[in-house]
Amino acid sequence: MSHPINGKTVLITGATAGLGRATAAQLAQQGARVTVCGRDPDKTARVAADIRARTGNAHVDHLTADLSALREVRGLASEFSRRHQQLDVLINNVGGIWAARHTTVDGLERTFALNHLAPFLLTSLLLDQLKATPSSRIVNLASQSYSWGRIDFEDLQGERDFSGMRAYRQSKLANLLFTYELARRLQGTGVTANVLNPGGVRTDFYNGKDLPPTIRAEAVFLPLMQSSEAGARACVHLASSPEVANTTGQYFVKRRPKKSKKMSHSRELADRLWRVSADLAGTGQ
Repeated sequence: MSHPINGKTVLITGATAGLGRATAAQLAQQGARVTVCGRDPDKTARVAADIRARTGNAHVDHLTADLSALREVRGLASEFSRRHQQLDVLINNVGGIWAARHTTVDGLERTFALNHLAPFLLTSLLLDQLKATPSSRIVNLASQSYSWGRIDFEDLQGERDFSGMRAYRQSKLANLLFTYELARRLQGTGVTANVLNPGGVRTDFYNGKDLPPTIRAEAVFLPLMQSSEAGARACVHLASSPEVANTTGQYFVKRRPKKSKKMSHSRELADRLWRVSADLAGTGQ
């Protein structure tokens, strides 16, 4: 059976565990040329080798980068472009949450840097390649947490008053605002951009040592959540299905488009966030 994604080139971040790994495996199973990106060199290489072995797909590559560091985001984009001429699908899956405030090598708050600035910068750096590839797609991962998010431009980095949950919710709202603004800017280019809430998924997300109490409390519902493999199917759908080939600027909950909350559609908020993000990431856009 031939799949729509067969032979197409996919880059997926945060692909060494959970939803990212399951998505990479399912796309590889369907014949995609998949590059998995992870932070740990040995683990990333092992995951790529395991996917190759399990799927029989020899075209599973790996790249290593700590995407909380802007320099490493740039390095990832550069190395990927050196290895591949085309990019059919970019899946910005990497993310994290911490109870305590951590700063990156760039002096940025880690949640904001990893969950928002990393996909913002990586996408920007790969846009020319995406535009040069017919009918390419961008899939950004978010969560229902955006609903309680607020972009605090007066304390974007949580320097005055930090809350792990507040920082996470802010970053997830930023994912929606970024996706909608990106889709507007890409109109007429042939590149689509959508944002996905895969629903509750049983992953290592709930096993971290430095988690906010709210996330620890949610862990009691793990037995009721879907598996990584089930959650990944929604991501694979957005990445490959002909049904959504021309769909852009939409919020999906699992496989269904859904109207996100009013604040996520604010053009003024999205434009301001874009300008601040471009300044922090040094994209000059």
